[in-house]
Amino acid sequence: MNQIANKTRKSEKTNGAGLKRKEYEQKLRKLHVELVKLQEWVKHEGKKVCIVFEGRDGAGKGGVIKAMTERVSPRVFRVVAMAAPTEREKSQIYVQRYLPHLPSGGEIVIFDRSWYNRAGVERVMGFCTEDQAKRFLSVVPGVEKALVDSGIILLKYWLEVSPEEQTNRLTARIDDKRKIWKLSQMDLDSYTRWDDYTRARDDMFQATDTAWAPWFIARSDNKRQARLNIIAHLLSNIPYKKVPRGDVKLPKRSVARSKPLRDSLRIVPEADL
Repeated sequence: MNQIANKTRKSEKTNGAGLKRKEYEQKLRKLHVELVKLQEWVKHEGKKVCIVFEGRDGAGKGGVIKAMTERVSPRVFRVVAMAAPTEREKSQIYVQRYLPHLPSGGEIVIFDRSWYNRAGVERVMGFCTEDQAKRFLSVVPGVEKALVDSGIILLKYWLEVSPEEQTNRLTARIDDKRKIWKLSQMDLDSYTRWDDYTRARDDMFQATDTAWAPWFIARSDNKRQARLNIIAHLLSNIPYKKVPRGDVKLPKRSVARSKPLRDSLRIVPEADL
């Protein structure tokens, strides 16, 4: 087994410490039941929920979002992961391109990175000026106040990963062909700017941790525990109720004697792996 694989196993062992996979899956199953109740309540009441996930590369945002959404409807739980702005979008008011993605009644929108790109990667990597970053930080609390006043339930999470664990996770992506797409040149360039990102993070908290839209910090070195912590926390911060519904039973039906498929149809063969 090569050095990369050893580091991957070490990271997985650390992340599973004190929480075995079976125990994790049992707890996650219970949370999935509650997420379905939340989904049905949001649909029934026409509520609007917006969840923002931010954090450094490798902090575990994608894993949390996957754990949240794997048992619910994508028509209700909508994930937004936006690409770099186009030239047209660069000419717009900064928050303009995010507004069409905000939730309508009966929707839960999850931002995998959000308008806070300006406070983080854009500021640190020089994609905006310092004046633009500072103006964003001064304006965004008012924008979020308007969102909350419009009836949107807004929750903002920052996933805090240690430098050692970030190194383990990014290193593990290099030789894993399933994960290599997660490691871009931007990620490599950003990796060297740990202290710059720390200062940007602290400025962001100072300016945008408000009474109406506070930041919640989740320590994410233990992936499994972080996922459970975040899902349980967001459920506790949304006043959902179980929507009453009658017992569901399959109706009777009649099925004619089955006929074999035509030989001319193209059948997918069994995979020879």
